[in-house]
Amino acid sequence: MAADADALRRTGRFPDARWSPSPNFGARPDNADISLLVVHNISLPPGQFGGPYIEDFFRNRLQPDVHPYFETIAGVQVSAHALIRRDGEVVQFVSCLDRAWHAGRSCFQGQEECNDFGIGIELEGADEVPYTDTQYRTLARLAELIMAAWPEITPDRITGHSDIAPGRKTDPGPAFDWSRFRACLSTREIA
Repeated sequence: MAADADALRRTGRFPDARWSPSPNFGARPDNADISLLVVHNISLPPGQFGGPYIEDFFRNRLQPDVHPYFETIAGVQVSAHALIRRDGEVVQFVSCLDRAWHAGRSCFQGQEECNDFGIGIELEGADEVPYTDTQYRTLARLAELIMAAWPEITPDRITGHSDIAPGRKTDPGPAFDWSRFRACLSTREIA
């Protein structure tokens, strides 16, 4: 893991992730140390899994006429560093060295603008739909790698979108089993 962590810290790229670059990113502020991991969920259309729509959305290629919901998000420019699909595939959109647009207005332990110092990982899912075993194992593996690359990120600095943007965001939702995820981290039961 040490070699992979060194490579991640140097390049910002996850090993074995499929690269699907998003234009929705920017430079981190000079004084921003990477010190937070934010867990999200997304499905497009809401509650439906598979298909190209999440990637299209993060790459500004989503066609609004494909589904009525897409009309409501037309023109929205967001991204995440990576997406973990239902089958565990990792798709990376933004280098971890850059600022992805995943958290919006947010605050963690009194520090505003979590995009500046956070890494955002999306799970293909919905608030009320259980996540897959493979997603938990893959998320734990990525979290371990991220913590090895940036030791400022500790298990207590891994949080949900709902925790940094309460009242505005609900993901990863009640279906995300934090105890199970933390057990995967503590036992290194990773893929």
